[in-house]
Amino acid sequence: MPGAVQGKGEAGGTALERAYRESYGRAVATLIRVFGDIDLAEEAVAEAFAVAAQRWPQAGVPPNPGGWIVTTARNKALDRLRRESSRHGREAEAVRMIADAEPPEVGPVPDDRLRLIFTCCHPALAAEAQLALTLRLVAGLQTPEIARAFLVPEATVAQRLVRAKRKIRDAGIPYRVPGDAELPDRLPFVLAVIYEGYTASAGDDLIRGDLCDEAIRLARLLAGLMPDEPEALGLLALLLLTGARRPARTAPDGTLVPLGGQDRSQWDRAMIAEGQGLVRACLRRNHPGPYQIQAAIGAVHSDAAVAADTDWGQILALYDQLMALAPTPVVALNRSVALAEVRGPAAALDQLSQLSLDGYHLFHATRADLLRRLGRRDEAAAAAMAAS
Repeated sequence: MPGAVQGKGEAGGTALERAYRESYGRAVATLIRVFGDIDLAEEAVAEAFAVAAQRWPQAGVPPNPGGWIVTTARNKALDRLRRESSRHGREAEAVRMIADAEPPEVGPVPDDRLRLIFTCCHPALAAEAQLALTLRLVAGLQTPEIARAFLVPEATVAQRLVRAKRKIRDAGIPYRVPGDAELPDRLPFVLAVIYEGYTASAGDDLIRGDLCDEAIRLARLLAGLMPDEPEALGLLALLLLTGARRPARTAPDGTLVPLGGQDRSQWDRAMIAEGQGLVRACLRRNHPGPYQIQAAIGAVHSDAAVAADTDWGQILALYDQLMALAPTPVVALNRSVALAEVRGPAAALDQLSQLSLDGYHLFHATRADLLRRLGRRDEAAAAAMAAS
């Protein structure tokens, strides 16, 4: 293991989990760029983490865990290629590319992970397959986490991943940066992937800080790459305004704190200021899209010093616009929250009865709150149980 170590024993396991969250996507993206093979990259990175799980608890954590993973994964990939004599030509090319220094990045997309997102968002792949594959490769999400983000069975996600990889292999989809003319057509899928990576969570960790930070980083790169695309700016604004509330979104016991009950003094005012500035820039362009409208909703929330000052009428009007552009059940669920504040919980509960979101815990949590406000305690308790 290169370099000095930081600690041993239990710290090794904690560092391994952190390295996986922070470095998995970068490692896979780097190896895919170098070797041009998804399966080889995933297997090599998995082997590298397996080696780390064995070594780090005893030998200690290297000073640069992510770099250690990438280097070890490269070596594992090369070892595998050397063992397969039929792939000698690919091995020689890989060795040439890795020797000394890697070739500089070229093209409009300078970041390996953002490049990989664009590659996964190839038009030959179905939209749901693009999302699933990118969340797996770039965000490092496991099948259950992706299934939760999509509100679909785990088996469905597993099938999508298998089909997407097979399609890339059989169709010979190249691992290259799309040209400037192709970028706008890929944008909706890339925006969705970055946003899904932000909203997906793992296990009991309700707010994945690493995913939040990575999504903002990628959205910032994307906005710089495509400054004339208002939805790219809208996504960045949305992520900033939502991320600004992150310090107040969990209680000391780890439970989720609803927006109305959050300590707004903990909100990140610098992120809010940047997000609001981007929303104003989007409004001046007057080309609204789903991410811009969601960002505008976040801006209205951030304007209120206390929850009681929230302009729910404006938020409901924005949700009406959003429903016209993206009439999804989750948008309708969020709209019902604003509807309850403007027209009362009975009207909102009536709207909820028209949604098919039985597998979504926030649907049951929202329903429980509305029933509680209507004094229907037994029903509220049952809904709260369904949400847990």
